[in-house]
Amino acid sequence: MKKQPKQDLIYGKRPILEALTSGVKLSSIKISDSAEKDSLLNRIVDLAKAQNVRVDRVSIKEIKKPSDNRNFQGIAAVVAPFKYEELGVCLNDAQSTFERQGAALVLVCDHITDVGNLGAIIRSAESVGASCVVIPNARSASVTSVVYKTSAGAVAHIPIVQVSNIARTLVELKDNGFWVVGASEHSESVIWDSNFEGKIAIVLGNEEKGISNIALAECDDTFKLPQRGKVSSLNVAQASTVFMYEWVRQNGLD
Repeated sequence: MKKQPKQDLIYGKRPILEALTSGVKLSSIKISDSAEKDSLLNRIVDLAKAQNVRVDRVSIKEIKKPSDNRNFQGIAAVVAPFKYEELGVCLNDAQSTFERQGAALVLVCDHITDVGNLGAIIRSAESVGASCVVIPNARSASVTSVVYKTSAGAVAHIPIVQVSNIARTLVELKDNGFWVVGASEHSESVIWDSNFEGKIAIVLGNEEKGISNIALAECDDTFKLPQRGKVSSLNVAQASTVFMYEWVRQNGLD
């Protein structure tokens, strides 16, 4: 039997109100009889109705309590499953972008596990006009309500592709004319020596292990950021932004 994905829940009036006003897709909101009836609750109900989000009036026992046992004000929202895009659709869009401006960018996240990092990467990718962000469907952060928040809502404006095998995806990207570049602190080449013109796929590795060997083997080139301070390296989200904007600069898209 296929394992059901863990339900993504948002607790408390203000977090739920923020979700409703920031583009997070909710499937339902459960309000217990113990929830205080105030203007905040009334606004939540009004916005939910406007967005066709089901509102259920339930007993407090019917709401799964948060693991940290915090006061959740007797209200919880169920986040709707995120709709991922197909890789083929992303490749077609990237080709159209390339034909229009002479450059296209895809971000490939090789088992990034921190939802904050994923959200920040998605935010930067949307900002520079990347065609999509690719993530694996296992052992990786996925799009949750936290990612919606850390991406500042960017997940609603850029396709996110979920794949079963990163290495095979890199091969498919290369077959479609992409030059695959790995962002690796172990590279012997610095980013200023790169050529990011045209169709580029940037591979970003796991926070602790970096890019996996099997994905690294499919990279056409790797680059690192020059370091002058004592800290070993930037985190993956910070580094990814530098790589993305270097692509923007080299292709004259600024």
